[in-house]
Amino acid sequence: MDSRVSERDKMLAGAPYDPGDAALVALRRKAQGLMRAYNQTIDGEATRAVLLRDLLGTWNETTIRAPFHVDYGAHIHFAPGCFVNFNCVILDVCEVRIGARTQIGPNVQILTADHPRDPALRAQGQEWGRPISIGADVWIGGGAIILPGVTIGVGAIIGAGAVVTRDVPAGATVVGNPARMLPKTDGQG
Repeated sequence: MDSRVSERDKMLAGAPYDPGDAALVALRRKAQGLMRAYNQTIDGEATRAVLLRDLLGTWNETTIRAPFHVDYGAHIHFAPGCFVNFNCVILDVCEVRIGARTQIGPNVQILTADHPRDPALRAQGQEWGRPISIGADVWIGGGAIILPGVTIGVGAIIGAGAVVTRDVPAGATVVGNPARMLPKTDGQG
């Protein structure tokens, strides 16, 4: 990549980047301060709204139960009507887009960050990421883990504890580790 390209631009593009870059460290510190304030504020919806507007790329009045943890926050975009339960972790080294009315259970991890498989490269501190896209009306069960680069289609269901390593089609239900698609049912659940 062009040497004039910032480490943040490299990061968002999914290219190897230096996480120790001063500008990225400053962005993470800002996010940590906003998260700490949000996670300690149990009353005062107006105060909590200001904190989330400052923390997230797009908030859209999503209900987020504390504690809530992010890398940067600025790369997370919620469409209207979403709900995020306790102890959600979103590592947003790349963009995370979450569709309208999506429900996220407790202890869910949404992870765009990735690292080299080669230990010598890991030792050099290299990392990169791939964006995650979650469609509208998705339900993500407690403890699920969404890995880098995954796209989840509209209306999909991610079972509790699932580890999602591949794209999930619209309307599909996936469960397990690694997540596998369940056969379609009549919708009577």
